[in-house]
Amino acid sequence: MLNTLEGLFKLARERKKSPIDGSYTNKLLSDKSLSKEKVLEEINELVEAVENNSNKIHEAADVFYHLIMYLEANNVKIEDVMEELNKRKK
Repeated sequence: MLNTLEGLFKLARERKKSPIDGSYTNKLLSDKSLSKEKVLEEINELVEAVENNSNKIHEAADVFYHLIMYLEANNVKIEDVMEELNKRKK
């Protein structure tokens, strides 16, 4: 399960270093405005899907993917986010 998330972060970092023409991932990584727009759109779609009890898994996957790309596009390292979450343990 966590391998999948790690794979997405690895993909984002690889694409930042070696962009591929026409790649949607690269488009998100290079266009911060688009990346932000997609995160907000996907979160709204997830909330709607949960409320309507439809497509929850699909929409949640979209949120994870777009959030990961948004974080990487803005140089927010997942390692720092995980460290912050560990600090919050009670």
